[in-house]
Amino acid sequence: MKFSEKQSVALATRSSDGPHDDNRIVLVIHGGAGTMSKDASTPTQRRAYKVALSNALKAGYAVLHDGGEALDAAVAAVSVLEDNPLFNAGKGAVFNTAGKNELEASVMLSKPPSSHPAIPKSRRGAALTLLTRARNPSKLARTIYLHPELVGHAFMSGSTAEQIGERLGEELVDPSYFFTEHRWREHRRGLGLPEEPIPNPTSNCSESRRSADLIDLRDPEHQSNGVRAAVPSCVSNKNSGHPDLPLDSFPTGTVGAVALDVRGCIAAVTSTGGRTNKLPGRIGDTPLMGAGFWAEEWEHDAGDLRKSGEWMLLPSWLREMWDRFHGQRSDTTREKTGKAAVGVSGTGDGDFFIRQSTASTVARRMQLAGESVEDASEKVVRDLFSDGGIGGVIALDNRGNVAMPLNCSGMYRGVVRADGIPKVAIFDDDVLEEIDND
Repeated sequence: MKFSEKQSVALATRSSDGPHDDNRIVLVIHGGAGTMSKDASTPTQRRAYKVALSNALKAGYAVLHDGGEALDAAVAAVSVLEDNPLFNAGKGAVFNTAGKNELEASVMLSKPPSSHPAIPKSRRGAALTLLTRARNPSKLARTIYLHPELVGHAFMSGSTAEQIGERLGEELVDPSYFFTEHRWREHRRGLGLPEEPIPNPTSNCSESRRSADLIDLRDPEHQSNGVRAAVPSCVSNKNSGHPDLPLDSFPTGTVGAVALDVRGCIAAVTSTGGRTNKLPGRIGDTPLMGAGFWAEEWEHDAGDLRKSGEWMLLPSWLREMWDRFHGQRSDTTREKTGKAAVGVSGTGDGDFFIRQSTASTVARRMQLAGESVEDASEKVVRDLFSDGGIGGVIALDNRGNVAMPLNCSGMYRGVVRADGIPKVAIFDDDVLEEIDND
């Protein structure tokens, strides 16, 4: 089906124009895109995901409502999804072809957090890949970012980052923690191998070493909390073979959050287990700045670019676009001078996000072509589809405008604003709705 026939859904809510104020705190999240089917889903499945998304939004909103940092709010939301085996991040991470879990995460800010004024503006963010023991990769990425005196690099992999994080208080777990039976079955099925017998990744049932069995979405505890606690693997699985498994099959997506705090700082946080049956050592878009995530703030003046020496380095089509928009930007985009900022987190087929520098392209279209965050996001998602890339993005500007376009059947997504009411959706034709999860 052509992209024009599917109409990606932005579901954007625009704030009024003017300077940033305390009423414009915003948090937008996603939980993966591309592999879910409404026709094949059940009401119980859909509710489980919506409750989980709502809980993540509430966790992040609590930070923003108390005047907290955008970075902390975004990490709070993402860590809720990392702890939930329904999502391809943290506890629900997929397996590579070797039957291992290799996790990735990143954080990026439009400007340093006020809580850490010594962090240089040029630091921008931190990205991690090939993690095997970090219980919450998003928390580890935040910790690495906040300690430039220990890690001056922008991109780290594997055990060194985890060991530094552990010294700074981040929790490491045995790799068996990430084992879930439904992801294991997908891994084996995708390789054309027998799904059974199911391996026991632990040798005992201690609380420090346990694995999850299949998720029973009819479990009242699961329905009320959006996630069920992991079950020791030595306990019999009374629900094996139950059809109400997670909606996504062979996922390639991620989880992510973008937050705007009362100081006008935007933070983007993204976390993933990668794509099902990726080759060992494969690195996706989640830890690559500009591909799967981006956050940036810039000064804009309608005449500055033309006066700079960089003008003639731009392609002719971009110069023409700039001239077309020069002096004609509407009030719904932004003032002609002042600060502009955006944060982006992507989900889907990361190899295409890498090839197109999808996340940073949103910012460039806004900065150089004068496009709104909604228009810029829609166009980059359309470009992904034209090359065969399935997925979507969430994006947020410093006026509180939100975009959530997708080019596939669904993307777990949600937003919460200053009123504190989480609104969530799953499929491409869904409308954002409040969920009663009492």
